[in-house]
Amino acid sequence: MKLQANFLCAFTLFLSASFGMLHAQDNNVNTEFGVKGGFNMSNLYGSGDDVDDNNVLYGFNAGVYATLPISDFVAIQPELLFTTKGAKLEYNNAFASGDAKFRLNYIELPLLVRVNVTKNFNIHAGGYASYLVSSKVSGNGSIDFDQDIDTDDLAKFDAGISAGVGVDFNPISVGLRYNYGLTTVGKERTVAGTTYTFPDAKNSNLTLYLSYKLN
Repeated sequence: MKLQANFLCAFTLFLSASFGMLHAQDNNVNTEFGVKGGFNMSNLYGSGDDVDDNNVLYGFNAGVYATLPISDFVAIQPELLFTTKGAKLEYNNAFASGDAKFRLNYIELPLLVRVNVTKNFNIHAGGYASYLVSSKVSGNGSIDFDQDIDTDDLAKFDAGISAGVGVDFNPISVGLRYNYGLTTVGKERTVAGTTYTFPDAKNSNLTLYLSYKLN
């Protein structure tokens, strides 16, 4: 998505500028445990292709997190989430019109380095690993359908990199994060001596989240 690419560029510039401010801060990060959830804008991209804004699939994420300080302003933040990903395809031709939604549901474990630039503003980056628990394809329009996909026909594990920003209003925080998948969601197959991967695409996911500190 163009929005996601712009977000990453802005995030990188901001990260570079922010480290000059850190020496002036004192004890900006504390131990936290809490719950979180949010709104997903997901898509799939192929090798060498840009993500198409027209194929965004809306979904959600929910789970728990911990913030574990390693200095006055830096912490390790592990999370455990249920999250939805995938893509939507719209079609309109002489024979049919409508849309088809390809949904992938994961248990996801992000592991992030969180830097509190101030007590109320943080930037974070790291990686994630996910396990596929279910998948389905559904359609609306000239042809309606709703069918589960056997997860054995897809890659069970997904992994990628994450980056984002957050604003704290103790005990509530809001933030924006982008996840960029590095592994294909499809499984490699060999048919008649030819090896291919289907679907040969990777996850792309922009999340707007809300968290609540429990301690």
